[in-house]
Amino acid sequence: MTDFARSIPVMPSPDIGESRDFYRDRLGFEVIGPEMDDYLIVRRGEIEIHFWKSDDRKLPEVTSCYIRGGEVPALHAEFSARAVERLSPFTVRPWNMKEFYIHDPHGNLLRFGCAPEEIEGQA
Repeated sequence: MTDFARSIPVMPSPDIGESRDFYRDRLGFEVIGPEMDDYLIVRRGEIEIHFWKSDDRKLPEVTSCYIRGGEVPALHAEFSARAVERLSPFTVRPWNMKEFYIHDPHGNLLRFGCAPEEIEGQA
């Protein structure tokens, strides 16, 4: 089996514990590795996000990551059912990607998307 290289976002968090709780309890991620005060790794399926402790509360407000794939429609349905705060509608954007957004408690933007043709017949 080939272990393909992946890109993993590393985003700032002014409160690692609050980030852990949000991603674990609201979005269904699993905490990976040892719990630390200054670093956090969460994973859900093939989605992995790292967080580093930052005292600059402005950094998360200008940070984002993009999550793409066929699982995106099911994630939106699940997050809607969980009443996740700051969840946008799931809609086709002008650049022809069907997307939704979530801001975490600190302002980090998670952008989820897939090409509309990738989900024909699913929705």
